[in-house]
Amino acid sequence: MSYRRLKIIAILLPPLLIGGFELIRHSVLLDNLSMDVGNYLITILTLIISYVFTTWMFKTIEENNQRLTAEREMRAVYEERERLAKELHDNIAQTLFLLKVNLKKGKVNEASGLVGSIDANVRQAIYNLRMNPSEMISFSKRVETWLNEWSTVSGIETKVVMENIDGLFSPSEEVQLFGIIQEAFTNIRKHSEAKSAVLLVSLKPQGWEMVIKDDGKGFSTDAIRLNQYGLAMLKERVDKIGAVLYLSSERNQGTKLTIKGSDIHAAL
Repeated sequence: MSYRRLKIIAILLPPLLIGGFELIRHSVLLDNLSMDVGNYLITILTLIISYVFTTWMFKTIEENNQRLTAEREMRAVYEERERLAKELHDNIAQTLFLLKVNLKKGKVNEASGLVGSIDANVRQAIYNLRMNPSEMISFSKRVETWLNEWSTVSGIETKVVMENIDGLFSPSEEVQLFGIIQEAFTNIRKHSEAKSAVLLVSLKPQGWEMVIKDDGKGFSTDAIRLNQYGLAMLKERVDKIGAVLYLSSERNQGTKLTIKGSDIHAAL
């Protein structure tokens, strides 16, 4: 039922109830029903009907809100799929162009590296796109499965430590968090030359914290810009969930990415 119809019913019910009862009392029951008894009856009748109507109305509103929330979150999941499809197309098109250029120049080693990059991108995209949003697979399980595949493809040893976070985030928030993890580990594979990487997700007194770090070559944070190393995409996703992004790195000391947020679903 629409909110407009609920509003009309809420406006019309009290005057119709009280006015109708008073009309019947004065036209039919006046000789058999005293004024005091009539006042008691209309009070009790109004209370009962108001309780029943209010209970029904709030239940209807809650069901509508749940339906709208589910639709909004499902739409966020499908929008993420569309973004992944576009990103896959753009990445492969660019990489294939570079592959063609390197092959023409006889740079076999560079071309081989580009082929490996295409293979990794395709594997990651296939995993993202084949996930059914309606499947009841926990967020932590999806992350662990993806990172296991990522580790196999990249050859980088991966350690995952996640506290009991399943159910703390909405599906749309999980989409953004999953995208953050994918983007961060993709950057590790492309730029870090790391041998191992770690993902830590923990609950804090004032919220939650995600740490992604590697033992790669690192870089100077003084020279980095927002549009480098995929940081623009990370920053955008972090902003969407109301969290804060911290980045620390030193040359030959690896890189550490920390994301901190407070989550009302976690009741922290």
